Amino acid sequence: MANVREEVQMLVQQLERQRDELQVKMSLAKLEARQEWEQLEKQYQHLKANSSQIQEEVGSTLRKTAEEIRDGYVRLRKLL
Repeated sequence: MANVREEVQMLVQQLERQRDELQVKMSLAKLEARQEWEQLEKQYQHLKANSSQIQEEVGSTLRKTAEEIRDGYVRLRKLL
């Protein structure tokens, strides 16, 4: 369980760095990119709020959510 906790914490830290970088660019973003950002931000906040309560069965769901957010960030980078 500690491995899952550490893995998800690393994912959250990586997402936070990417999130911070993208936030700087958002002031110049297109409307489509802004809408994508808002959706990803809701998912990110949900992930961050729940990441401290990781249990084995929750770990895979959080990992999947983190991967979806990562993929969304990739799409958003292409729009910027």
